[in-house]
Amino acid sequence: MKVRTRSSAIIGTICLIASLALTTASADEPAAPRQAAEVTLKKVATAQNPIAGAAGPGDTVWIAERAGTVRVLDDQGLGEPVLDISDETTTDGERGLLGVAFDKEFAHFYISFTNLEGTSTVDEFAVEDGKIQPDTRRTVLTQTQPYANHNGGDIRFGPDGYLYIALGDGGSGGDPHGNGQNLDTLLGKLLRIDPSGGEPYAIPPDNPFVDDPNAKGEIWAYGLRNPWRFSFDAGTGDLLIGDVGQSAWEEIDWASADSKGGENYGWSQMEGNHPFRGGTEPANHVPPVHEYDRNGLGCSVTGGYVYRGEAIPDLKGQYLFSDYCDGTVRALRMENGKVTGESDLGVNGGEVISFVEGGDGELYVLAIGGTVSRIDPA
Repeated sequence: MKVRTRSSAIIGTICLIASLALTTASADEPAAPRQAAEVTLKKVATAQNPIAGAAGPGDTVWIAERAGTVRVLDDQGLGEPVLDISDETTTDGERGLLGVAFDKEFAHFYISFTNLEGTSTVDEFAVEDGKIQPDTRRTVLTQTQPYANHNGGDIRFGPDGYLYIALGDGGSGGDPHGNGQNLDTLLGKLLRIDPSGGEPYAIPPDNPFVDDPNAKGEIWAYGLRNPWRFSFDAGTGDLLIGDVGQSAWEEIDWASADSKGGENYGWSQMEGNHPFRGGTEPANHVPPVHEYDRNGLGCSVTGGYVYRGEAIPDLKGQYLFSDYCDGTVRALRMENGKVTGESDLGVNGGEVISFVEGGDGELYVLAIGGTVSRIDPA
């Protein structure tokens, strides 16, 4: 197993802080936010730059570390790495191991990472008896990246059984190549593919652009800058995306479970609800359900999950999210895709890089500095 030095880990973290800090604090917050539930953050493990996670077989939670390792969290804590690709990736810029996912049957495990050339890569492993089978590894999808930032990288299976992949606009700043609105590239998009339906994958026949000769059939939604973290509501199937803004507005986007796809979230003509650098709002722009500005401590939204656990009844049905720079865990109350209230949960997770949903619906908060915490009732 490869072990990064303390200094390299610190340097990598500093680089991530600098490159991710392209977003927002809270706008239009009520003067005295109503607390939705009494919660606490219970530290359950320490990892080396934990960055993503997924519910695994046997009530486990699998935690990805940015430098390229995956470790399993159970009642005994974090075990030794079950996967190590640290010689295949780099933590330069916003690169590294960025996402992990299981299919519904826990028969396959997927990783999303940038390789040594910076190319976004999604690989698949077969899983038997809860263990990765290294010899079954295959590459499902790749996408070259023009810059070292805005890779996106989150992956997860939707309620429909298809694999969704989030890719940023390619990086730099201001979307210099216009990828967000260009349907002829996978950059700046949320993709939807069937990894078991073809070699290396199949495009679902009901994807919104399969019959458009000027568009990539893999695209499910577009107009995204850096959709760092997205999730599906385990109760309703609704989709929520935390899209990192450029310099003024952070946004959370929503689509109902019965959506046919094709949503245009506006980037780079729009940043949140606001024209970006003189941009014109597209006629089919789907505005965010929530946004906040950079006038406070926030800089980069970290999308989370709708809480569907049992431990905190007062929190059920609310969407939890945070910000990489602010660290406050917040909750949105929503009805039919409309936000009806926002709450400060009164806990701070530090440099919150990701949330993880366990198989029981309980939520974990990952801080890039190393803390893995569970949201518990206070």
